[in-house]
Amino acid sequence: MSDTDGKKPLGLGGGRSGQVKQSFSHGRTKSVVVETKRKRVVVPKPGAAPSSGGATSGHGDPSRRPAGISDAEMERRMKALQAAKIREVSEAAQRVEDERQREEDRERRRAEIEAKEREDREREEALRLRAEEETRKTQAAETRAARKEEVRKPAADAAAVDPAAAEAAASRAATKGVAVGGPRKTDRERDDRAAERDRASKARDDVRRSGKLTLSEALSGEGGRQRSLAAMKRKQEKARQKAMGIGHKAEKQVRDVQLPETIVVQELANRMAERAADVVKALMKMDMMVTMNETIDADTAELVIEEFGHRAVRVSDADVEQVIDTLDDKAEDLSPRPPIITIMGHVDHGKTSLLDAIRKTNVVSGEAGGITQHIGAYQVTTESGAVLTFLDTPGHAAFTSMRARGAQVTDIVVLVVAADDAVMPQTIEAIAHAKAAKVPMIVAINKCDKPSANPQKVRTDLLQHEVVVEAMSGEVQDVEVSAITGKGLDTLLEAIALQAEILELKANPSRAALGAVIEAKLDVGRGPVATVLVQNGTLKRGDIFVAGEQWGKVRALIDDQGNRVDSAGPSVPVEVLGLSGTPEAGDVLNVVETEAQAREIASYREKTARDRRAAVGAATTLEQLMAKAKADETVSELPIIVKADVQGSAEAIVQAMEKIGNEEVRVRVLHYGVGAITESDIGLAEASRAPVIGFNVRANAPARASANQKGVEIRYYSVIYDLVDDVKAAASGLLKAEVRETFIGYAEIKEVFKVSGVGKVAGCLITEGVARRSAGVRLLRDNVVIHEGTLKTLKRFKDEVKEVQSGQECGMAFENYEDIRPKDVIEIFEREEVERRLN
Repeated sequence: MSDTDGKKPLGLGGGRSGQVKQSFSHGRTKSVVVETKRKRVVVPKPGAAPSSGGATSGHGDPSRRPAGISDAEMERRMKALQAAKIREVSEAAQRVEDERQREEDRERRRAEIEAKEREDREREEALRLRAEEETRKTQAAETRAARKEEVRKPAADAAAVDPAAAEAAASRAATKGVAVGGPRKTDRERDDRAAERDRASKARDDVRRSGKLTLSEALSGEGGRQRSLAAMKRKQEKARQKAMGIGHKAEKQVRDVQLPETIVVQELANRMAERAADVVKALMKMDMMVTMNETIDADTAELVIEEFGHRAVRVSDADVEQVIDTLDDKAEDLSPRPPIITIMGHVDHGKTSLLDAIRKTNVVSGEAGGITQHIGAYQVTTESGAVLTFLDTPGHAAFTSMRARGAQVTDIVVLVVAADDAVMPQTIEAIAHAKAAKVPMIVAINKCDKPSANPQKVRTDLLQHEVVVEAMSGEVQDVEVSAITGKGLDTLLEAIALQAEILELKANPSRAALGAVIEAKLDVGRGPVATVLVQNGTLKRGDIFVAGEQWGKVRALIDDQGNRVDSAGPSVPVEVLGLSGTPEAGDVLNVVETEAQAREIASYREKTARDRRAAVGAATTLEQLMAKAKADETVSELPIIVKADVQGSAEAIVQAMEKIGNEEVRVRVLHYGVGAITESDIGLAEASRAPVIGFNVRANAPARASANQKGVEIRYYSVIYDLVDDVKAAASGLLKAEVRETFIGYAEIKEVFKVSGVGKVAGCLITEGVARRSAGVRLLRDNVVIHEGTLKTLKRFKDEVKEVQSGQECGMAFENYEDIRPKDVIEIFEREEVERRLN
């Protein structure tokens, strides 16, 4: 039975057929019939016009055009087809031309290589032939010399035997023209020419066979392969580079590597100009499995530096501050500068009013509560043309740090004392600051226009603090003034000018600026703003500076009148914009050369301050840690968050908060800062259950919405008195109330009864005072307290009563206690809780 089973195989019909034998695994085969269909060839009708490239074959006959194709579309397709054919023909021609050029280049290079190789072979062959010729000539000369010696020796021997015969033989030889010493010349030349022909023939055979490698040469190792073209090119390139001095390994440069206390491996490699992988490999040889991003100590890094042949230069992290210019100024560079005068004194003694009278302004009306709570810096030009710089410091007790900063940057202190109030606590503190800063002092006795003014009492009180005024034969100038009437202001300015002339104040305006941050705040529209008093040099727009832990570039300078200026010289107070953050009041401002230096110095200072804070807050031993935790168990804390308008006010509030409290309660400032109250402050307050205190600032809209949602209390203050009083009252609420006992009566037990359902009941007689049902009782036996508790019942006869008066009898039963006996005494008292307050 066949595979077809009597059926005809399927086919295409009209195509060319053939058989293909297929092979399978295990030796199986199968024959398959394969038909190839011929491609249909369209022959144009005899009457059809010839078309150019078939561009209009379908366009002229709509019946042969594909369905749905318009004439325009068909024409576009034909044009595209024709352009494609033209492009294909041009590309084919270009390929042929490129191939021809490549073939020509190959042939030219091959001819050049063959010509060069042929020249090399001819040169080597010429050298070889010349060497052989020289060898042949040398051998021929040696042969002739040997032959002459051989001929000369027998002739000499014969002459010695028979001289007459030798002479006859010589005469015969001369007659025939033959040399006595050897064969004839023609024979010798003939032999030489034959030998030379043999050598030339042999040389030609060697040249003909020099390019062929025979079996014997291959086995003997002679002949070998010739240099390839690439090898010849490499050789020529090396020779060219050697001639030009390229390719010689540069001598290793020994570097001085600056090495801090710790350094990252990658940074160490960069400073040595070595590959980081090589440094890691060197560390692994030292049994240190580190990566290029890990930190190593200075000792290990020094070993690595020495291994690579460099020199290690140990530096400290503090060396980054060495870029700050601390050179002394030359005498010829110095020029006079205005004096800096700080107004100090007790609160409400008229400091700001006095300064307003000098400046002819009204700052005090803008102060909340009429008291100064910021340091104000102003410049005043007197009628005589002298320029004075004034600093107005707060007089409230909370602003001690502000007064200390004012004394540190000043040249002259004007101590304002009210004539009707005399010396007060902050007056004494101001005297101490001035003495600590070693600056001269001028006493301004203010409010002399009041009827109750007593300037002499002020002078006398100052004697107690070692301040002796000129009126009392001392050295300290004193001036009686009145800010209201203007009395004595001219005299005060003259005293200040005299003192400044004595001090001979000078500075170098052409050096990099050095100043002190008097105040700092976070302005909503301008960002961090610092009030800077320039002490030396000139601060200009565009200067890069460092102020404490912050750095920046001066974007704008604003003077005390609110005008923008391009520069600020010595003793000029200006507001500086362009800081990276809010600096601390009292920080020193230094101008540096580059932004990288400023950033590095600020980063180092920030890290140092962070480490210092961590060291202060950490307990050194486990015992100290446990003792601190045990002590904190008994202390109640009032957590608060403080936001103020300027840095100095925030510091003053924090210092005031630290003074509130005792051994039972204290105020803890979780966070303080400058600027408006934000959502992050509300989030911290919610987590710690603390109120947010805003001093001359307000919460923004998202913060207010968040506080309402989370139930966080926000309190606003503009006077520090009210803030301190409210926090003190809140902290007092954490104090445990004091419990006071008041004795109200005594009762003596006459008899003890046992009542079912109640227990033992004492029949008592009230001997003193009164017995109340709600009072506390103590049971005394032989004047010893054996029980303290409360009454379960108080009855007179059979009725429950609230109290029983003295001289009456009653029945008492104790709560959870029945060990009562006759003759025991019951002490009756009441407890009263008294609220405590912080002093």
